Amino acid sequence: MIDLDGVTFIGSDLHRPECVLSTPDGRLHAADWRGGVTVIEPDGSQCAVLAAGAPPPKPNGIAVMPDGAWLLAHLGDDDGGVYRLGPAGDLTPFLLELDGVPLPPTNYPHVDAQGRVWITVSTRQQPRANGYTADVADGFVVLVDGEGARIVADGLGYTNECLVHPRTGQLYVNETFSRRLSRFDVAGDGSLSNKTTVAEFGPGTFPDGLTFDAEGGIWITSIVSNRVIRVAPDGEQTIVLEDCDPDHLAWARPPTRPARWAGRTWTPLPVGG
Repeated sequence: MIDLDGVTFIGSDLHRPECVLSTPDGRLHAADWRGGVTVIEPDGSQCAVLAAGAPPPKPNGIAVMPDGAWLLAHLGDDDGGVYRLGPAGDLTPFLLELDGVPLPPTNYPHVDAQGRVWITVSTRQQPRANGYTADVADGFVVLVDGEGARIVADGLGYTNECLVHPRTGQLYVNETFSRRLSRFDVAGDGSLSNKTTVAEFGPGTFPDGLTFDAEGGIWITSIVSNRVIRVAPDGEQTIVLEDCDPDHLAWARPPTRPARWAGRTWTPLPVGG
Protein backbone atom coordinates (compact mmCIF):
# COMPACT_ATOMS: atom_id res chain seq x y z
CA MET A 1 0.00 0.00 0.00
CA ILE A 2 1.25 3.47 -0.88
CA ASP A 3 2.26 5.58 2.12
CA LEU A 4 0.17 8.75 2.29
CA ASP A 5 3.35 10.73 2.99
CA GLY A 6 4.46 9.87 -0.54
CA VAL A 7 1.36 11.29 -2.20
CA THR A 8 1.72 14.53 -4.14
CA PHE A 9 -1.01 16.77 -5.49
CA ILE A 10 -1.67 18.14 -8.96
CA GLY A 11 -3.89 21.15 -9.58
CA SER A 12 -5.20 23.80 -7.23
CA ASP A 13 -8.44 25.63 -6.48
CA LEU A 14 -10.46 22.94 -8.26
CA HIS A 15 -14.25 22.91 -7.92
CA ARG A 16 -15.54 19.43 -7.06
CA PRO A 17 -13.34 17.46 -9.51
CA GLU A 18 -15.54 14.36 -9.28
CA CYS A 19 -14.17 13.00 -12.57
CA VAL A 20 -10.57 13.36 -13.77
CA LEU A 21 -9.43 12.02 -17.17
CA SER A 22 -5.98 11.90 -18.71
CA THR A 23 -5.27 12.11 -22.44
CA PRO A 24 -2.19 11.04 -24.43
CA ASP A 25 -1.03 14.65 -24.75
CA GLY A 26 -0.37 14.72 -21.00
CA ARG A 27 -3.36 16.86 -20.11
CA LEU A 28 -5.70 16.20 -17.19
CA HIS A 29 -9.38 17.07 -17.64
CA ALA A 30 -11.31 17.63 -14.40
CA ALA A 31 -15.01 18.21 -13.97
CA ASP A 32 -15.69 21.73 -12.72
CA TRP A 33 -18.85 22.15 -10.65
CA ARG A 34 -19.15 25.77 -11.80
CA GLY A 35 -20.30 24.46 -15.16
CA GLY A 36 -17.49 23.07 -17.24
CA VAL A 37 -14.04 21.50 -17.23
CA THR A 38 -10.65 22.54 -15.86
CA VAL A 39 -7.71 21.44 -18.01
CA ILE A 40 -4.36 20.95 -16.28
CA GLU A 41 -1.42 21.12 -18.68
CA PRO A 42 1.72 18.96 -18.34
CA ASP A 43 3.63 22.00 -17.02
CA GLY A 44 1.07 22.43 -14.22
CA SER A 45 -0.73 25.44 -15.64
CA GLN A 46 -4.48 25.18 -15.80
CA CYS A 47 -7.42 26.76 -17.56
CA ALA A 48 -11.15 26.50 -16.86
CA VAL A 49 -13.56 26.19 -19.77
CA LEU A 50 -16.98 27.12 -18.41
CA ALA A 51 -20.31 27.05 -20.17
CA ALA A 52 -21.58 30.37 -21.41
CA GLY A 53 -25.09 31.29 -20.32
CA ALA A 54 -27.17 30.36 -17.30
CA PRO A 55 -27.98 28.20 -15.56
CA PRO A 56 -24.84 26.13 -16.22
CA PRO A 57 -24.90 22.33 -15.80
CA LYS A 58 -23.38 20.70 -12.72
CA PRO A 59 -20.85 18.30 -14.25
CA ASN A 60 -20.39 15.02 -12.41
CA GLY A 61 -18.80 12.66 -14.92
CA ILE A 62 -17.20 13.96 -18.09
CA ALA A 63 -15.95 12.46 -21.35
CA VAL A 64 -13.41 13.85 -23.83
CA MET A 65 -14.67 13.84 -27.41
CA PRO A 66 -12.43 13.14 -30.43
CA ASP A 67 -12.93 16.72 -31.67
CA GLY A 68 -11.70 18.25 -28.39
CA ALA A 69 -15.13 18.95 -26.92
CA TRP A 70 -16.47 17.35 -23.74
CA LEU A 71 -19.65 15.60 -22.67
CA LEU A 72 -20.91 16.66 -19.24
CA ALA A 73 -23.27 14.54 -17.15
CA HIS A 74 -25.52 17.02 -15.35
CA LEU A 75 -26.14 16.07 -11.73
CA GLY A 76 -28.81 18.58 -10.86
CA ASP A 77 -30.90 18.50 -7.71
CA ASP A 78 -33.94 17.35 -9.68
CA ASP A 79 -32.89 17.21 -13.31
CA GLY A 80 -30.19 15.55 -15.37
CA GLY A 81 -29.10 14.91 -18.91
CA VAL A 82 -25.89 15.19 -20.88
CA TYR A 83 -24.55 18.34 -22.53
CA ARG A 84 -21.80 18.95 -25.06
CA LEU A 85 -19.29 21.66 -24.11
CA GLY A 86 -17.11 23.11 -26.85
CA PRO A 87 -13.54 24.41 -26.33
CA ALA A 88 -14.84 27.98 -26.47
CA GLY A 89 -17.51 27.38 -23.82
CA ASP A 90 -20.42 26.84 -26.22
CA LEU A 91 -22.96 24.53 -24.62
CA THR A 92 -25.52 22.40 -26.48
CA PRO A 93 -27.85 19.62 -25.27
CA PHE A 94 -26.70 16.11 -26.16
CA LEU A 95 -29.41 14.03 -24.43
CA LEU A 96 -31.91 15.50 -21.98
CA GLU A 97 -34.80 13.04 -22.22
CA LEU A 98 -35.58 9.51 -23.24
CA ASP A 99 -38.89 8.51 -24.83
CA GLY A 100 -40.25 11.91 -23.86
CA VAL A 101 -39.28 11.53 -20.19
CA PRO A 102 -36.63 13.90 -18.76
CA LEU A 103 -33.50 12.13 -17.52
CA PRO A 104 -33.03 12.12 -13.74
CA PRO A 105 -29.80 13.52 -12.27
CA THR A 106 -27.15 11.90 -14.44
CA ASN A 107 -23.86 10.40 -13.31
CA TYR A 108 -21.41 9.56 -16.06
CA PRO A 109 -20.85 9.52 -19.86
CA HIS A 110 -18.35 7.26 -21.63
CA VAL A 111 -17.38 7.37 -25.31
CA ASP A 112 -16.07 4.01 -26.52
CA ALA A 113 -13.70 3.23 -29.40
CA GLN A 114 -16.65 2.93 -31.80
CA GLY A 115 -17.96 6.38 -30.93
CA ARG A 116 -20.94 5.04 -28.98
CA VAL A 117 -21.89 6.94 -25.84
CA TRP A 118 -22.79 5.07 -22.65
CA ILE A 119 -24.57 7.09 -19.96
CA THR A 120 -25.32 6.08 -16.38
CA VAL A 121 -28.16 7.26 -14.16
CA SER A 122 -27.57 6.16 -10.58
CA THR A 123 -31.12 6.18 -9.26
CA ARG A 124 -34.64 7.39 -9.99
CA GLN A 125 -35.15 8.29 -6.32
CA GLN A 126 -36.07 11.84 -5.36
CA PRO A 127 -34.20 13.09 -3.44
CA ARG A 128 -31.21 11.18 -4.78
CA ALA A 129 -29.99 10.42 -1.25
CA ASN A 130 -32.80 7.88 -0.90
CA GLY A 131 -30.77 5.71 -3.26
CA TYR A 132 -27.73 5.62 -0.97
CA THR A 133 -28.54 2.12 0.22
CA ALA A 134 -28.30 -1.48 -0.91
CA ASP A 135 -32.06 -2.08 -0.88
CA VAL A 136 -32.67 0.30 -3.80
CA ALA A 137 -31.76 -0.91 -7.29
CA ASP A 138 -33.29 1.42 -9.88
CA GLY A 139 -30.21 2.73 -11.69
CA PHE A 140 -29.81 2.24 -15.42
CA VAL A 141 -27.49 2.54 -18.42
CA VAL A 142 -28.39 4.41 -21.62
CA LEU A 143 -26.70 3.77 -24.97
CA VAL A 144 -26.59 6.42 -27.69
CA ASP A 145 -25.45 5.23 -31.12
CA GLY A 146 -26.53 5.43 -34.76
CA GLU A 147 -29.87 3.88 -33.84
CA GLY A 148 -30.68 6.54 -31.24
CA ALA A 149 -30.89 6.48 -27.46
CA ARG A 150 -32.27 3.63 -25.37
CA ILE A 151 -31.94 1.95 -21.98
CA VAL A 152 -29.79 -1.17 -22.29
CA ALA A 153 -29.52 -2.15 -18.59
CA ASP A 154 -31.86 -1.43 -15.68
CA GLY A 155 -32.35 -2.40 -12.05
CA LEU A 156 -28.78 -1.58 -11.02
CA GLY A 157 -27.70 -0.69 -7.49
CA TYR A 158 -26.69 2.97 -7.87
CA THR A 159 -25.04 2.93 -11.28
CA ASN A 160 -21.79 4.85 -11.32
CA GLU A 161 -18.88 4.93 -13.76
CA CYS A 162 -18.89 2.52 -16.70
CA LEU A 163 -16.25 1.65 -19.29
CA VAL A 164 -16.01 -0.60 -22.32
CA HIS A 165 -12.89 -2.75 -22.09
CA PRO A 166 -10.54 -1.82 -24.97
CA ARG A 167 -9.69 -5.46 -25.77
CA THR A 168 -12.71 -7.58 -24.85
CA GLY A 169 -15.40 -5.04 -25.74
CA GLN A 170 -17.32 -5.88 -22.55
CA LEU A 171 -19.00 -3.17 -20.50
CA TYR A 172 -17.92 -2.81 -16.87
CA VAL A 173 -20.20 -0.94 -14.46
CA ASN A 174 -19.77 0.02 -10.82
CA GLU A 175 -22.88 -0.41 -8.64
CA THR A 176 -21.90 1.79 -5.73
CA PHE A 177 -24.36 0.95 -2.97
CA SER A 178 -24.74 -2.67 -4.02
CA ARG A 179 -20.95 -2.72 -3.48
CA ARG A 180 -20.09 -4.64 -6.64
CA LEU A 181 -18.43 -4.33 -10.02
CA SER A 182 -20.51 -5.87 -12.81
CA ARG A 183 -19.71 -6.83 -16.40
CA PHE A 184 -21.92 -7.24 -19.47
CA ASP A 185 -21.31 -8.80 -22.85
CA VAL A 186 -22.02 -6.28 -25.62
CA ALA A 187 -23.63 -7.44 -28.86
CA GLY A 188 -23.07 -5.82 -32.24
CA ASP A 189 -26.28 -3.82 -31.87
CA GLY A 190 -25.20 -2.57 -28.44
CA SER A 191 -27.57 -4.77 -26.45
CA LEU A 192 -26.24 -6.16 -23.18
CA SER A 193 -26.41 -9.72 -21.85
CA ASN A 194 -24.79 -12.16 -19.46
CA LYS A 195 -24.46 -9.85 -16.47
CA THR A 196 -21.61 -11.13 -14.32
CA THR A 197 -20.33 -10.00 -10.93
CA VAL A 198 -16.61 -9.34 -11.32
CA ALA A 199 -16.01 -8.30 -7.72
CA GLU A 200 -17.99 -7.84 -4.53
CA PHE A 201 -16.70 -5.45 -1.92
CA GLY A 202 -16.94 -5.66 1.84
CA PRO A 203 -18.52 -3.20 4.26
CA GLY A 204 -17.20 0.30 3.84
CA THR A 205 -16.15 -0.04 0.21
CA PHE A 206 -18.42 1.81 -2.23
CA PRO A 207 -17.07 1.53 -5.80
CA ASP A 208 -17.33 4.76 -7.75
CA GLY A 209 -14.66 5.35 -10.42
CA LEU A 210 -12.85 2.68 -12.42
CA THR A 211 -10.16 2.24 -15.04
CA PHE A 212 -8.13 -0.59 -16.57
CA ASP A 213 -4.39 -1.20 -16.47
CA ALA A 214 -2.08 -2.87 -18.98
CA GLU A 215 -1.90 -6.11 -16.98
CA GLY A 216 -5.65 -6.70 -17.06
CA GLY A 217 -6.33 -5.29 -13.62
CA ILE A 218 -9.14 -2.92 -12.73
CA TRP A 219 -8.58 0.07 -10.46
CA ILE A 220 -11.52 1.14 -8.31
CA THR A 221 -12.03 4.24 -6.21
CA SER A 222 -14.23 3.95 -3.13
CA ILE A 223 -16.12 6.98 -1.92
CA VAL A 224 -16.57 7.66 1.81
CA SER A 225 -13.79 5.25 2.80
CA ASN A 226 -11.28 7.02 0.52
CA ARG A 227 -9.74 3.85 -0.89
CA VAL A 228 -8.16 2.93 -4.19
CA ILE A 229 -8.41 -0.82 -4.85
CA ARG A 230 -6.90 -2.92 -7.64
CA VAL A 231 -8.88 -5.96 -8.71
CA ALA A 232 -6.54 -8.46 -10.38
CA PRO A 233 -7.65 -10.65 -13.32
CA ASP A 234 -8.11 -13.55 -10.87
CA GLY A 235 -10.36 -11.39 -8.65
CA GLU A 236 -7.84 -10.73 -5.87
CA GLN A 237 -8.34 -7.30 -4.31
CA THR A 238 -5.46 -5.14 -3.12
CA ILE A 239 -5.84 -1.80 -1.36
CA VAL A 240 -3.40 0.51 -3.11
CA LEU A 241 -4.18 3.71 -1.21
CA GLU A 242 -6.34 4.47 1.81
CA ASP A 243 -7.15 7.55 3.86
CA CYS A 244 -10.08 6.35 5.92
CA ASP A 245 -11.66 7.75 9.06
CA PRO A 246 -13.37 4.74 10.72
CA ASP A 247 -15.72 6.88 12.82
CA HIS A 248 -16.84 8.86 9.78
CA LEU A 249 -17.30 5.67 7.80
CA ALA A 250 -19.49 4.16 10.54
CA TRP A 251 -21.57 7.35 10.66
CA ALA A 252 -22.04 7.38 6.90
CA ARG A 253 -23.26 3.80 6.61
CA PRO A 254 -26.90 3.39 7.78
CA PRO A 255 -28.33 -0.08 8.46
CA THR A 256 -31.34 0.55 6.22
CA ARG A 257 -32.87 2.95 3.75
CA PRO A 258 -32.26 6.64 4.57
CA ALA A 259 -35.96 7.55 4.28
CA ARG A 260 -36.68 5.36 7.30
CA TRP A 261 -34.19 7.32 9.38
CA ALA A 262 -35.58 10.78 8.81
CA GLY A 263 -35.45 12.80 12.00
CA ARG A 264 -33.04 10.44 13.74
CA THR A 265 -29.31 10.71 14.34
CA TRP A 266 -28.25 9.63 10.85
CA THR A 267 -28.58 11.95 7.86
CA PRO A 268 -27.69 11.21 4.22
CA LEU A 269 -24.07 11.98 3.47
CA PRO A 270 -23.64 14.41 0.54
CA VAL A 271 -21.31 12.10 -1.35
CA GLY A 272 -20.43 12.38 -5.01
CA GLY A 273 -22.28 11.05 -8.00
